[in-house]
Amino acid sequence: MRTRIAAAALAAALTPLALTATAHAAPVAAAPWDFNGDGRADLAIGAPGATVAGKARAGAVSVVYGATGGPKTATRTLLTQNTAGIPGTAEADDAFGSALASADLDSDGYADLLVGVPGEDSYDTNNGTVAIVWGSKSGLSGARSLYSPFDTDYDRYGRTLTAGDLDGDGDLDVAAGSTGPVTLTLVNGPITRTSPPVGASGGRNSWWSSSAGVSHLSSGDVAGDGHPRVVLHGRTAHDGAAATGLADLKIGNYNDWLQKLPGGQVSAVGDIDRDGHADIVVGNDREASADAGGALGGKVTVVYGGPEGLAADRAPLVLTQDTPGVPGAAEKGDRFGSDVALGDVDGDGHADLVVGTAGENDSSGAVTVLYGSPSGLTTGGSTSYTQNTAGVPGGSEPGDRFGERVTLTDVTGDRRADLSVAAPGENSGDGAVWFLRGTATGPATSGSTSFGPAATGVSTAGTPGYGTALDS
Repeated sequence: MRTRIAAAALAAALTPLALTATAHAAPVAAAPWDFNGDGRADLAIGAPGATVAGKARAGAVSVVYGATGGPKTATRTLLTQNTAGIPGTAEADDAFGSALASADLDSDGYADLLVGVPGEDSYDTNNGTVAIVWGSKSGLSGARSLYSPFDTDYDRYGRTLTAGDLDGDGDLDVAAGSTGPVTLTLVNGPITRTSPPVGASGGRNSWWSSSAGVSHLSSGDVAGDGHPRVVLHGRTAHDGAAATGLADLKIGNYNDWLQKLPGGQVSAVGDIDRDGHADIVVGNDREASADAGGALGGKVTVVYGGPEGLAADRAPLVLTQDTPGVPGAAEKGDRFGSDVALGDVDGDGHADLVVGTAGENDSSGAVTVLYGSPSGLTTGGSTSYTQNTAGVPGGSEPGDRFGERVTLTDVTGDRRADLSVAAPGENSGDGAVWFLRGTATGPATSGSTSFGPAATGVSTAGTPGYGTALDS
């Protein structure tokens, strides 16, 4: 059963569908990204520009499984819409792998992978779809499509994704961003391999441009109550500036309760000061001339969490490459804040921050690591890495865009977050990914590795853009 909601109603509110979930015990979920249940995060890499069976930009996702010594490309799964069990067929411009998210949706002890396919044509041109690929002891296999309730009322559904108990009822849900009359869709859990849809809701905010839609999503327990809030990114309707808001999707009309955040294109959520409230880091890599909230060379803003969502007694921390202690200098086009990720690199219990600077040095790119503490994020001891850093494979070249995507996950299982960095422009658009192990003193260049699309079975025809999406 599907219930359609008129666009006029959606403009004002997130309106629930007629279907509702029955109450039941909360699931015990595996950690995100651990698809084979071995206690190590696995690395999912999107190449939405990949050619599949001669279809340009059909898209692919490589999953490289975690191991004690780091990711090994010999232990991998390649996913496309031509892979057995994956819904659909690889077609030109589907862009399978444009967005990635993970949660143990069916509560079987193995994390599942969500893959956005925003270019998919089904009810309409480019209305998009999302594939759920199921985890198991042997890794990822089998899939289903995520319930898509609004048919032609949106475009590019699945361009961004996040998952968790977003409506606070004990089941894991999925939120998907799109453009058009519906810019955010919440698909209610439980979501299993065979269950019919339980319900969904969708909406848009008149503050935001519907043509730009929701371009990025992240989520985390900002209020410290066990119920994650969602950070949404888009563009303002009146001037196209970056717009960022914090939403509680437990509230039916979340637009009436949306908390505005500093504008940016990307965000990450994690507990930097270890006070029980996750904090929000917003990256805005645009210049002030292109975005009213931008800055020379880009900027990153840390907003601390509190019982009401945002800490009322703490001012946001704004960082640029001109901030004392931050490596480098703010220069036009650096794109400091091209991506951000949070994770405990040094194992002290505080989330640390990695910032991508994909435009640094003629877009050869760089990343910066800053550390969490009981007082919040600090710049003391921060470090920067490029492909020219001793021990990092390769060499910096214009257009590589090293740091376009970054992530911090425990791939080795030692309870420290490891750094993975994507450079989608490497080798004229082939793309590549780097891995640096987390240690008590930060990411280690000794033993760091790098691999590109060919090493994981992705075609290098055209410009696959390997690493355009990276798990986070």
